[in-house]
Amino acid sequence: QVQLVESGGGLVQPGGSLRLSCAASGFSFRRYNMRWHRQAPGKERELVASITTTGNNKNYADVVRGRFTISRDNGKNTLYLHMDALKPEDTAVYYCNAVPVPVLTPKKDVYWGQGTQVTVSS
Repeated sequence: QVQLVESGGGLVQPGGSLRLSCAASGFSFRRYNMRWHRQAPGKERELVASITTTGNNKNYADVVRGRFTISRDNGKNTLYLHMDALKPEDTAVYYCNAVPVPVLTPKKDVYWGQGTQVTVSS
């Protein structure tokens, strides 16, 4: 059974930090590119950061570049998002997402976690 389980969300003051985790199971984690997305109330889901299978290439949305860091530990089947200098506008539900890499796996399914709430407020 495929599972992506996010954790680490919560309430933090502006300027604070959080580290989100996404534990993967039921599929070959190292054969998937991984992403973090977020969705704020009344807004569309947006891509926050992405990382390739080996972790060598990372990309960030302009609004979080320089404040957020995506990483992964293939030995632990876990994806991370370290968030610094948090702002109220970072408040959202954060989702991890697994996308198969065609040259590494014949699998086609894309997987999503259930999300974890991040609230930035004083």
